[in-house]
Amino acid sequence: MPLIMLAVQAHAMSVRGEGSGLDASGQLGATAITAGTLTGVKDIAAGAFHSLALMTDGTLRVWGYNDSGQLGDGTTVDHTTPVAVGGLTGVKAVAAGAFHTLALMADGTVRAWGLNDSGQLGDGTTVDHTTPVAVDGLTGVKAIAAGAFHSLALMTDGTLRVWGANDSGQLGDGTVVNRLIPVTVGGLTGVKAVTAGFGHSLALMSDGTVRAWGLNGSGQLGDRTLVKRLTPVTVGGLTGVKDITTGFGHSLALMAGGTVKAWGSNDSGQLGDGTLTNRTAPVTIRGLTGVKAITAGRGHGLALTTKGLVKVWGLNDLGQLGDGTVINRLTPVAPRGLTGVRIITTGAFHSLALMAGGTVRTWGSNNYGQLGDGTVAKRLTPVTVGGPTGVKPSPQVHSTARP
Repeated sequence: MPLIMLAVQAHAMSVRGEGSGLDASGQLGATAITAGTLTGVKDIAAGAFHSLALMTDGTLRVWGYNDSGQLGDGTTVDHTTPVAVGGLTGVKAVAAGAFHTLALMADGTVRAWGLNDSGQLGDGTTVDHTTPVAVDGLTGVKAIAAGAFHSLALMTDGTLRVWGANDSGQLGDGTVVNRLIPVTVGGLTGVKAVTAGFGHSLALMSDGTVRAWGLNGSGQLGDRTLVKRLTPVTVGGLTGVKDITTGFGHSLALMAGGTVKAWGSNDSGQLGDGTLTNRTAPVTIRGLTGVKAITAGRGHGLALTTKGLVKVWGLNDLGQLGDGTVINRLTPVAPRGLTGVRIITTGAFHSLALMAGGTVRTWGSNNYGQLGDGTVAKRLTPVTVGGPTGVKPSPQVHSTARP
């Protein structure tokens, strides 16, 4: 069993079966929202079992699993349709870890909420928060990313600040000590983008190369070894990289020519190379061209083309590929009925697409209502998120990975 799933199951031992009963979505402490299609969305993000929409007015809508307050609505009640994060305005970008959430504010500061057992909220404590708190001492932030239990902030000067879990060196500060407030990744400058998986992190450099650090048991650092790294190492043979993203045990790079490279765990075909063989160095995903964005879940991946079409591959046991089946795919296929897509993102076992008209489509696992369609039934093809009016693509660092 993959390590991330052990962690997720240990944290969420009351995981409900797909389509089984769920407590009423509840409105305690949440802003009531009239049912209907969620429209006017600017950006989207997803944690392991929760989803977020950034609205054009700088507010947030959230839905799904909420055991640690990761929805930020002041409760620990799950929601099967979107609710508002109270009192939060001026949001510029969002990112989600397994059970925590980050918001980059227009003034360059960061707010965080949800699980905080490893210090992933960065407020100097290990106390969970059901409403947003300020990350200690962070100003001048350009972009944010979240791993399963750690957090990252890209600064305007091209340096990187990190906090939270560090048992595998995923903070890159040369130690395995958890950090309750942000620390700097030493010797790393000229960073253009960041992303993080379960226990590893990646940085895209201004010269088009990639640095990686942390857990490496499946080769997810791409340095041709299985040795974890406490400080950044170079991903072998990668130049001309345009964007990066991470799953829980694998990594992907979007190349300048519109192709995609992948490395790390491949037990479900998440590397898209037609095999189930783990890779310690990048390989090319088959049949992908004209790609402009990438994202990855626990064991599946999505690519968005310049024509607004989506390609999917990897794990599909809960319909997270959206192709109408539960068959794993070792090379990319198309989900059903998706055209005119602007942004893609993934949770652990579900996927989201922001459409050109400002609505959101979701598919896959739904045992906590993370698809936002008012049910807890898994969906093998995309459905529309129901909720408020009002969600815009903002500057953000993938994942949109987040885990």
